Amino acid sequence: MKTNKLLYWTSTIIITGVFAWSAINFTLNEEMKNAFSHFGLPDWFRIELTIAKLLGAFALLIPGIPHKAKIFAYCGFAITLISAAVAHLSSGDSVLIEIGHSFFFASLIVSYVYYDRIRKEAHSLAKQSISLKVGL
Repeated sequence: MKTNKLLYWTSTIIITGVFAWSAINFTLNEEMKNAFSHFGLPDWFRIELTIAKLLGAFALLIPGIPHKAKIFAYCGFAITLISAAVAHLSSGDSVLIEIGHSFFFASLIVSYVYYDRIRKEAHSLAKQSISLKVGL
């Protein structure tokens, strides 16, 4: 269980750190603001994506957030990473940019797999505890 938690938290901190940094960068860095026009995207989408990234990062980091909210954050991050790869590749940017996207996508998958394992272990332990109390 300790290994599962270590892998979960390491990968989750990588993902949430990247998305939080990205959200802040979208807001403060003029070059990043211009990247959206480079992709042909409107400025309101940059603002919307910034808010979504911050909310998703909080959803994954804060214990006690409902399971469905965490799953929604994982799905949103996966869509964001895939969309970023498509945007960069279709606009003629270097394929080397995709190394980062691939690493973060792999980290996202590791985070989700270990989130699911920890959740199932906790559910199993709770079930065993209840059956012991009831005397089954």
